[in-house]
Amino acid sequence: MGKRRMPDLYRAPFPLYTIKVDPKTGWVITAGGGGGSKTGIKNAVHFLGLELVGDQHCATLVHSHDTDTRATMNLAIGGDVIAAGQDGRCSLMRFRQRQPRGKDGGGSEQGAARRRAGKGGKGSEGAAARGNVSEMNDNTTQISVDTFGEVQSDLNPQDPLQKCVRFSPDLSLLLTGGTDGHIRVWEYPSLKEKLDFKAHEGEIEDLDISPNNKHLVTVGRDFACSIWSGNQLAMSLCWHEKMPQIAAKSYRYMSCRFGKVEDQKDTLRLYTVQIPHKRDRKPPQCYLSKWDGQNFLPMLTNPCGTEVISTLAVSDSGTFLGLGTVTGSVAIYVAFSLQKLYYVQECHGIVVTDLAFLPDTPKGQSLKGNNEAAMLSVAVDSRCQMHTVRNRRSFPIWLVLFFCGLMVVGAILLLQHLFPGFI
Repeated sequence: MGKRRMPDLYRAPFPLYTIKVDPKTGWVITAGGGGGSKTGIKNAVHFLGLELVGDQHCATLVHSHDTDTRATMNLAIGGDVIAAGQDGRCSLMRFRQRQPRGKDGGGSEQGAARRRAGKGGKGSEGAAARGNVSEMNDNTTQISVDTFGEVQSDLNPQDPLQKCVRFSPDLSLLLTGGTDGHIRVWEYPSLKEKLDFKAHEGEIEDLDISPNNKHLVTVGRDFACSIWSGNQLAMSLCWHEKMPQIAAKSYRYMSCRFGKVEDQKDTLRLYTVQIPHKRDRKPPQCYLSKWDGQNFLPMLTNPCGTEVISTLAVSDSGTFLGLGTVTGSVAIYVAFSLQKLYYVQECHGIVVTDLAFLPDTPKGQSLKGNNEAAMLSVAVDSRCQMHTVRNRRSFPIWLVLFFCGLMVVGAILLLQHLFPGFI
């Protein structure tokens, strides 16, 4: 662990702001761009095909969907639909797999030439690294993307910007938050507005909804982490209530995520990240907190380093937490103890914008290989990287008990030999 050069899984021709993994197909969906400024940097959503070759992961560009002048800053996946935050709007795009155009990659000499380029390594690798759609093989998976809806998700009069988006677990709701401090809840798929309420004074940093749709959690730049039932405030969390050394308003909440508890079907946890409101010459610690997901009582808070946290992710099983920092570092923590398990310092050149664990679906499990966890990271440096935690070796419980029994018997025989008449 520590500062070391990480290989790039993929490098896009534009800054990357968000990443998700489709649970069904295993496609990696990442997006970003240069926005509306006329710099020549494109705006697009990229679909990557992920493979595990031996112990190494590799990714190839399967499809590029141009988003015109709007960069995608955040996205959520609901079934075969992407909800993409683009400026002050949420655009809904349906993606589908199509059949390849021909068995021979185009049925021509051009197709054969492309296959030969793929065998050479340099040609195909260079195309993937540049994100060049024109050099993709025609005999690979084909994807179509169609925009079918859009809602105005932020109404900030100065600079409208959607900062977070979520589908409810049952896909009945779409939730958005942005710089105007409002939470907007839309019925899905009709996109009829259900709720619109002022949740925070200032920008909303993050939101999440519980698996039963009962509770909505929001965090904002106003130092608040709020629990909502519909549009009614149920309670506000105070992570430093039993930490008198932490001054009021010296920290603010940055992220929030619900997570399962492994092997406990009906148990839920909430995780939050707290970062310093102001940076001092000597950087203070950031903190990671765990809460009971039913009554929202605090369970555990641990420091997680002096690098400012920029993003949080939770694995499907709830076993692992992922953290990215503004300085480009990536870490994986054990959710139970909030202890650091994996850390690479400044593997990205600049702020880590999003993280995504491979899902616990059959496709996701096959892509993990001999790893207990596998997590993707993206950053403004246009790089996508893979971070893995190898399976920890374990022994069957019967074997452990057997050796314990042998040790007890051995100890008794030794005492009997040293002290005749001991038994």
